[in-house]
Amino acid sequence: MQAQLCDELGLTVTVCHYPPNCSKYNPIERRLFSQISMNWVGRPLLNLEVMLAYIRGTKTATGLAVEASQLEGEFKKGERVTRKELKRLALRPHEQCPDWNYTIVPRTTGAQGNSIDMG
Repeated sequence: MQAQLCDELGLTVTVCHYPPNCSKYNPIERRLFSQISMNWVGRPLLNLEVMLAYIRGTKTATGLAVEASQLEGEFKKGERVTRKELKRLALRPHEQCPDWNYTIVPRTTGAQGNSIDMG
């Protein structure tokens, strides 16, 4: 999906993943979770919409606001990209942690190569 976006808009996208089980080191998550918890403390989370409303209503003293939405649809477990599909992508692995950090460039020639950070 990101490669298709790059191709259609002529964007260069940098992607940086956290390895499995490492979200506790995610600085954004660490800064936000405590604020979200304080926002809904003592309030019943009756359903997903109520929970999302509390999350969306979270703001920090420094002005950080939270956006949250539900992803619709089913996500297949264990879906893999084939080697053939991977070779068709215009990926540029980073020096630091190349399996987790890479840049996707448009596969079309003449694209502007505008950058957007998806990290």
